[in-house]
Amino acid sequence: MAQVCLLGEDEGSLRRELLSRETAREALSTYDLREPYENTLALQTVSIGAAVALLNDLNWYVVRFVRDALVQADSVSETEWLSRELATAIRNDEIPPGKTGEYLRLYGVEENRLIDPIHVRRGDVTDVEDDAGVPEREDSDELLVVRVTESEFLAA
Repeated sequence: MAQVCLLGEDEGSLRRELLSRETAREALSTYDLREPYENTLALQTVSIGAAVALLNDLNWYVVRFVRDALVQADSVSETEWLSRELATAIRNDEIPPGKTGEYLRLYGVEENRLIDPIHVRRGDVTDVEDDAGVPEREDSDELLVVRVTESEFLAA
């Protein structure tokens, strides 16, 4: 199983923007939509491949209304998320799942909303386990950990 979480731009309502457009509404109609954080939209798919395919189908809307698209796949990590780029690379067998986790985007969670992310490198990446070696954020007690590609990390 895999989950997709779309983080909306600060302005507007992501749910309203997506569901007011016929193509996006049809693509999302078979999923049980949730809002785990303020201005987010989350759903469950059958696999990392299905999650990436859905994001590709919604790409026009993702580019315009989404600030970050995340995928969580139990086959990679039960608690950490993947950036869309990293999920795509794993699906395409460009990066093995076990070679992810060094480069991180950390969102702080405050009162059900996500605080702007910071980018960090995990301390010990020889044996990546969920939450192992993840630095803390001083401005937040709870974190949403997102694994990213090296190129995303260097571009941040």
